[in-house]
Amino acid sequence: MDYDVLIIGAGMSGLAAGIRLAYFDKKVCILEKHHRVGGLNSFYSKDGYKLDVGLHAMTNYVSKDVKSTPLPKLLRQLRLRFEDLDLCQQHMSVIKFPEKKIRFTNNFEFFLSEVAENFPSQTDNFQKLLKTISEHDELSLDAKPLSARQAVSSIISDPLLVDMLFCPLMYYGNAQEHDMEFGQFVIMFKSIFCEGFARPQNGVRHILNLLVNKYRDCGGELRMRSGVQSIRVSDGKAESLLLNSGDVLTSDKVLSTVGHVETMNLLPNSDATVSKHEVGQLSFTESILMVDKQPSDLGLETTIIFFNDSDRFSYRKPDSLIDVSSGVICCPNNFFFREPLPDNMIRLTNLANFDRWNSLGEEEYKMQKEACLKAALEAAVKIVPDFRDSIIFTDMFTPKTIYKFTGHLNGAVYGSPQKIRDGRTHIKNLFICGTDQGFLGIVGAMLSGISIANLHLLRDK
Repeated sequence: MDYDVLIIGAGMSGLAAGIRLAYFDKKVCILEKHHRVGGLNSFYSKDGYKLDVGLHAMTNYVSKDVKSTPLPKLLRQLRLRFEDLDLCQQHMSVIKFPEKKIRFTNNFEFFLSEVAENFPSQTDNFQKLLKTISEHDELSLDAKPLSARQAVSSIISDPLLVDMLFCPLMYYGNAQEHDMEFGQFVIMFKSIFCEGFARPQNGVRHILNLLVNKYRDCGGELRMRSGVQSIRVSDGKAESLLLNSGDVLTSDKVLSTVGHVETMNLLPNSDATVSKHEVGQLSFTESILMVDKQPSDLGLETTIIFFNDSDRFSYRKPDSLIDVSSGVICCPNNFFFREPLPDNMIRLTNLANFDRWNSLGEEEYKMQKEACLKAALEAAVKIVPDFRDSIIFTDMFTPKTIYKFTGHLNGAVYGSPQKIRDGRTHIKNLFICGTDQGFLGIVGAMLSGISIANLHLLRDK
């Protein structure tokens, strides 16, 4: 069959791109290799529990009357109402290091007061940083890479404050070890601190159902269990996709959401087009815990805690299976929901090493999951009240799980450290969007799909 556009991957960016293209009467087909949409942000059920994958919180939250930030731009492009997302704001989150903690809500003035109270000597410097952030064009498609560590440290003279600012931004959207590109820093700073966290009442499946229904209502075609085996190229142009089923689909243009390196590996002579330096190294374990009480009844009243157990923060691929010296503790129940969630959940996120997890045999893998879950819990209860006696269910996914369900090499959640802002590849009608275009998070991923569709696939409109 022939299409105007074929989209590889039914994650947030692919679905948003599909909706945008279908609005303009493009014949679009999204190909998803799994039986469920969502990619990095999906859901599953186990032992009667409905569990989200990926989504701790949606960043970029603003109130309905704000018009110029990413969330309202997204709603306009997808022709959605603010109410359609059914978002509930966070209570309060915190960055916690041994000697200091900085709290933040969706009120930016509160965050400013926290920084000023904890780092009074940095008040003027922090205002200079905010000015630099406001003047930076983080959406420029041709900006030269700039070290965020160098840029921020040239303004903020206290290394502890620097590390505390980087900790949540890196955990929630950075593919690079030790440092991040300054434009990415600005995007994440605005999305987390200037805007804020929210969560749909019914979790990530609400967003996914909304997108799938909108896409199909616009006439888009969605093919599940339709993995792409290869992209066939002729005269420098992608001419067709060969599916694992043996079907061959043709189209004028191809949009891939599965990552740049992963997309290049679908091409002939892929070894000549991919550098090992482009492959992401950062992956995580995610421990999901159900408890028999509301987390707030156990003394866990914070929505999200970003913690580090020393004064210096190291963001890198650990040498061991898991690094529990830093991490994220999320209580999904601690948003301002209209009604309480049916289950009481706590989620723990830690940096992990794909190679070590991937080298384990089946039995050793199971044993190490139990051991690493125990280690993650021991680290968490040094930060929050001990809730271990209240646990009634546990599950954990590892870098191997991430690789299995996303196809990202090394289970690299945030993809390659080398982003391609304009979405172009060396194949003239093949484009990428999503993680490796550089817009991360749920709102960022959807805007990525929309922006590449607008830039490269709707120019004739």
